[in-house]
Amino acid sequence: MKRLSVNEIRKAFLDFFKQKDHLILPSFSLIPENDKSLLLVNAGMAPLKPYFTGQKKPPSKRIATCQKCVRTPDIERVGITARHATFFEMLGNFSFGDYFKEEAITWAWEFVTEWLEMPEDRIWISIYQNDDEAFDIWHNKIGIPKKRIVRLGKEDNFWEIGQGPCGPCSELHFDRGEKYGCGKPDCTVGCDCDRFVEFWNLVFTQFDKDENGNYNKLKNPNIDTGMGLERMAVILQDVDSIFDIDSTRDIINRVCKITGHEYGHNEHTDKSIRVVADHIRGAVFMISDGILPSNEGRGYVLRRIIRRAARHGKLLGIDELFLSQLSDVIIHDYSDAYPELDQRKNFIEKVIRQEEERFQTTIDQGIHILNSFIKELEQKSADILPGEQAFKLYDTYGFPLDLTKEILQENNMQVDEKAFESMMANQKRMARAAREKTEYINKEERIFTKIDKTVKSKFVGYEHDKIESQILYIIKKDGLVKSADIDEDVGLILDKTPFYPEAGGQLADIGILECNGNIVNIKDVKRVDENIIVHYGRIKSGHIHVDQKVVASIDFDNRLNTARNHTSTHLLHRALRDVLGAHVEQSGSLVSPEKLRFDFTHFEPLNKEQIDSVEAIVNDAIFGSLKVNTLQMSYDDAVKMGAIALFDQKYGDKVRVVNIEDYSIELCGGTHLSNTSQAGLFKIISETGVASGIRRIEAVTGKYALDYMKSREKTLVRISDKLKVNVNDVEKRIDALIETTKNLEKEVEKLKGKFVRDRSDELINSANQIKGIKVVARKVGSMDINSMRNFADNIRSKMENCLVVLAAQNGERVSWVAMADKSAVNQGINCSNIIKKLANITGGGGGGRPDMAQAGGKKPEKIDDAISQIESIIKQEL
Repeated sequence: MKRLSVNEIRKAFLDFFKQKDHLILPSFSLIPENDKSLLLVNAGMAPLKPYFTGQKKPPSKRIATCQKCVRTPDIERVGITARHATFFEMLGNFSFGDYFKEEAITWAWEFVTEWLEMPEDRIWISIYQNDDEAFDIWHNKIGIPKKRIVRLGKEDNFWEIGQGPCGPCSELHFDRGEKYGCGKPDCTVGCDCDRFVEFWNLVFTQFDKDENGNYNKLKNPNIDTGMGLERMAVILQDVDSIFDIDSTRDIINRVCKITGHEYGHNEHTDKSIRVVADHIRGAVFMISDGILPSNEGRGYVLRRIIRRAARHGKLLGIDELFLSQLSDVIIHDYSDAYPELDQRKNFIEKVIRQEEERFQTTIDQGIHILNSFIKELEQKSADILPGEQAFKLYDTYGFPLDLTKEILQENNMQVDEKAFESMMANQKRMARAAREKTEYINKEERIFTKIDKTVKSKFVGYEHDKIESQILYIIKKDGLVKSADIDEDVGLILDKTPFYPEAGGQLADIGILECNGNIVNIKDVKRVDENIIVHYGRIKSGHIHVDQKVVASIDFDNRLNTARNHTSTHLLHRALRDVLGAHVEQSGSLVSPEKLRFDFTHFEPLNKEQIDSVEAIVNDAIFGSLKVNTLQMSYDDAVKMGAIALFDQKYGDKVRVVNIEDYSIELCGGTHLSNTSQAGLFKIISETGVASGIRRIEAVTGKYALDYMKSREKTLVRISDKLKVNVNDVEKRIDALIETTKNLEKEVEKLKGKFVRDRSDELINSANQIKGIKVVARKVGSMDINSMRNFADNIRSKMENCLVVLAAQNGERVSWVAMADKSAVNQGINCSNIIKKLANITGGGGGGRPDMAQAGGKKPEKIDDAISQIESIIKQEL
């Protein structure tokens, strides 16, 4: 048996199937494309689903891939078991109506026995219990003895997810020997022990399960296989787990070097090392595909694994930032297979570093909240933290249960783990239920499977804005219909169309379909696949039917306004790279008729000078009347000429290049101007941050830019009217008012100082003695909280062994401030406790330190009542 590295196994698999006339595709992004059923790509076949359903035509009937995948439902098990991981690679070979069972089985056997030299007598086979065809191939053609072919039921060897394509499968298992077994005499394939390891699953997709649960034979059955790369490496390298294979051990060795721990000597630290190694690899690959930490969706998954890795780093004794150091190992080991890692190295490291810094803040915040829970327990003489509070710390603030338990133990307390686990289990049940509701193919996709695969809806919108078309299909609600009437919402498929379907951030064209007074208002257009474009709209008048001829007309002004913004988006992209640097990459965009929105990679806000420079560069390009040329060429030729491609997009052999006189060259399928001067004017209206390392610019062009400037001019005129000066003198008048305001503020501060000194002396003289403490407690009328603090501090500075309590009424709000000097605090005065009780009387709350606290309230009529109780409150404190 060959002892191969992870990289060698990957290469061998792809080379083998290349010899079998398979098209080798690079891994798809971890971000699913047009698939709402998945948060992240979690299987080798997931990105190929449109090919299996017939929604898209595959570039070849034979394809092989090594697909990067992320799965997180069992994230809590990562590090504990030898099997669970968040990131993994799935090798697979696929047939779309070409070869079937015999070839799939024969080639699988050839690869593992001849290319990998795995011993034949240690390979076992499982098949679906009724699949005699597979049994015959394995036994009679390949020569596997009957005793090593195991028939299993539907749960184990039949692949299906909801409705749609499905079928029996056959799995290859490797007998790792008795040392990995359970010792039971009946131990065989299907046992829960680690002896028989399933390493390759061959799925024979030969049925289509309909809504009634019937299994209908597919006219063209498919092959879908999956081999876990890491699992195969475990077998070939003869190691115990995926954490012992070469690629993972490289990361583990670096973790050990940073922490000073030795792997394999302490199960507690080993778990943390495994978590760090697994999670940082997943994080690196997710970021490289454009996923950024956030509080929802796939961004939350990324944030969670980075923070979990950082937390386990703390358990290993690491107090400084360290995760970005580990990314070097992953990028080095995987860049040959995934060159985008090296290309985005700096970006990956910055995102990880920033998120780790944020987690440090989160930990501090969590400790502060936990300390407040501990104080409440102490006041109640309790020693068990409710599970609800521990879960809130975990779920809302990302504060790990381990750390909660550790801090509680230091205070001789513990957590109600039963209640915590119950809430955790409930959350997982809800997540699992949500996952189980996801169908393999949604309703709309099932409708499109009923459409003739030879049908083509040709887009001719680059050349025409009005053409005669024929209605091929009408979609109404959940199905295909022959006709539709006035006021009904419909989806229409035409044989050709000038309507640009929504794509690449550009919104779809709008317009009408018309025929002898029968009118359909088109409000949205979507491309289902490369052949089918659906026009969504409402019938305004008349009646439509399949095969009807219609005149399809786009709203030209709407198209032109959209083109202004799209061409300007390309100019903006280039201008940002000129001003900020080559690290700027598009991470999202919206192109509508009214405005453009452009998201890009950058780690700090743009200053005024940078925004002005970008805006000036774009307008110079517009005023320069640059020609906009669109070209069709090969992807390789486009890259050679310097065209920018979006890293999260897949491109075919032929691509469309938008070349703005060699100033901006990008791959783009959108609609554009023929000359930049048609944009008229470009104006940035906002620059904001939308995520870690992602900035957003919104801008307007053409008449919308003119409208924006007119609006600003009207605002300026209104201001000049209020100031009673000419528009040209507004700035001078405002400068004069600012100077006057500053002088008045200085005068006010002087008066406040005099007021404080005068009132301070008055209040000091009226101080009461309560158990040896000099107490000043007064209502001070209307005063902001800053002035109250200064006032109280001035009084405190002039007294010894004192407590100062002030209350103010501002409208219907109450403000409280309490201050005490060191002597009073040493005697037992606690301003935080006192202010809470006073605020409670006035319908509010607050807190602070023993020497200073502040609070608010909603019942000003209760201030006098509260002040009258200060003596009893102080006596309770002392």
